[in-house]
Amino acid sequence: MVFPTLQFIVFFFCVLALNGMVWSRPVWRKAMLIAASYVFYAAWDVRFLALMIGVSLIAWLAGIGVTKPALRTFSKVTSITLLILTLGVFKYFNFFMLSFSQLLEGTAFARDLQWISIILPVGISFYIFQAISYVMDVDRGDVPVRRNATDVFLFISFFPQLVAGPIVRAAHFLPQIDNPKAPDRAARALAIILILMGLFKKMVVANYLSVLIVDPVYALPDGQNMITATAAMLGYAIQIYCDFSGYSDIAIGIALLLGYEFHRNFNQPYRAHSLRNFWQRWHISLSTWIRDYLYIPLGGNVGGALRSGIIVVLTMTLAGLWHGAGWNFLLWGFVHGAGLAVERMFRARNFALPYWLAVFVVFVIVCLLWVPFRAADFYETKAMFTALFTLDGFAPAELSATIWGLIAVGFVINILPMQWLGRSQAILSHAPASVQAVILAIGVWGIFAAAQDGVAPFIYFQF
Repeated sequence: MVFPTLQFIVFFFCVLALNGMVWSRPVWRKAMLIAASYVFYAAWDVRFLALMIGVSLIAWLAGIGVTKPALRTFSKVTSITLLILTLGVFKYFNFFMLSFSQLLEGTAFARDLQWISIILPVGISFYIFQAISYVMDVDRGDVPVRRNATDVFLFISFFPQLVAGPIVRAAHFLPQIDNPKAPDRAARALAIILILMGLFKKMVVANYLSVLIVDPVYALPDGQNMITATAAMLGYAIQIYCDFSGYSDIAIGIALLLGYEFHRNFNQPYRAHSLRNFWQRWHISLSTWIRDYLYIPLGGNVGGALRSGIIVVLTMTLAGLWHGAGWNFLLWGFVHGAGLAVERMFRARNFALPYWLAVFVVFVIVCLLWVPFRAADFYETKAMFTALFTLDGFAPAELSATIWGLIAVGFVINILPMQWLGRSQAILSHAPASVQAVILAIGVWGIFAAAQDGVAPFIYFQF
């Protein structure tokens, strides 16, 4: 089930109505939200519902286990190992089978191996990351253990953020399970703005850029020239931002209407003045998760500059591998890590570029690194970089004012002062609930009318 569909709209309003009916009954509310989350996930593929339930069960049992001195180490190591192995099998099995078959090319084994593959469950990275964070937070004493299984199961399966984040921390969400906030006019106003903004980003900006420029250019990178290649590179930078931040906006808005608050997941990342600042603004929930559960445990916050530099490169390389099982993602993560390490050396020597020059340089670096992220393989990556320096192509994509206009809209979203959000919320919060509902309905109808036919899945569903 995908957010921008009539199916989800009907589903959500049924859940919203049920949520209001059982609001004063915590046990019933939790059970209803868990059931709704399972229906939401099963609508994609019911076979993998058991996997998510199993992950939730492991997290719940391990959380109890780490509170017992005799079982602490066993529970933590066993559960985290099981969760990482589960993620690894589903995310990387096909990649290793493909690499192995290429290694054995020309043999009968290679022919047979190409038929061995498994389906990657939607959202597996996100709910496994939440399960790992719960176990580690309980072990560290950052959050009290939950002996009631429904609390942990709801935390891991809550449908607004289930398949593409944001990654919610147990310390932030579990207290809200006990005492959700009934949305008042201000909360409803913010939720409506976020939902409409997210739908616009996804259904209008991201989807049109994908169809009009990004997909055609990446389908034939050899035939492009520097103008079309640059347009596709910029188009993808805006597409992936609007696609992913759009999903996060919708998820945060939906959760808010149900009485739960999520932290912001994007903060105008293309205004970043350093790569470090970029990761403080891009997919914030993942960046902080990587910092707290990977970089710091690896020892990145102690030791000298060389040690921390090596660890940041290793951390970002692993983060690249998390984004996808492929050498392109490994390259993307490694170069980001190397860039962060170089920045750290410059900061230690008090070297800094003028602010707007730094913003420009970081944006160029990030856009160039989106090329291997989007490309299917090294060959396509090389072809795209070659096209960026080619004056004449034999089959360049057609450019239009619409393409440049959508790219410009993406940049405006990234530079527009965020005060507009607070002001819009203040204005809309004066409207009664009935008027707010009408505004939401009209806004959704208008965006659906402007969008293309068909449903384009969110980019991060594949991660």
